[in-house]
Amino acid sequence: MISDEVYEHLVYDGKKHVSPASLPGMWERTITVGSAGKSFSCTGWKIGWAVGPAHLVQPIASANQWVPFCVSTPAQEAVARMLALAKQPYQGFATYYDWLRDFFTRKRDALVQVLDKAGLQPIVPEGGYFVMADTSRIQVPASYLAAPDTTRDYALCRWLTAEVGVSPIPPSAFYVRENKHLAQNYARFAFCKKDEDIQECGKRLMRLA
Repeated sequence: MISDEVYEHLVYDGKKHVSPASLPGMWERTITVGSAGKSFSCTGWKIGWAVGPAHLVQPIASANQWVPFCVSTPAQEAVARMLALAKQPYQGFATYYDWLRDFFTRKRDALVQVLDKAGLQPIVPEGGYFVMADTSRIQVPASYLAAPDTTRDYALCRWLTAEVGVSPIPPSAFYVRENKHLAQNYARFAFCKKDEDIQECGKRLMRLA
């Protein structure tokens, strides 16, 4: 089993992340993947890790030397130090991770509010830094829907980008072709942004209300 836990510290509303590898009988069959990019807001560093039992980690280590293309030793050393420092008190919080959760909770709530005011129906996430919104109330211009081989969510996102100035992600990009219709009325918005950018997003989306 491969467990993608890059958002392990971005869990909100008192929820707790439980790693599958910590469950009875799962350590020996689980590779846990983490990332400095999400926990320390340094996605460009491209540094992550895979943790698990020796018999699963060894093949990964053997192949890994042929895979990375931009990781530097100083960046790896910085992340190693950050992992230790993050457990210490930070900015009035018990740990850096506690501060991080509070930081993104406020941004999540701000984005949810502006989406709701604009007539979208946000699904409040309990983790990560994306908000899925139901866009079924929004009328997409026919000219965008008429583009060849497009889905409604792609048409909507192209329209919002070109004419409203807000660029969400069409979630059907993550679906196989036969299931893309399941995401046609949704769009994915990110709240890992400056507060002023979230507020500006709200002002622009009010054109839809």
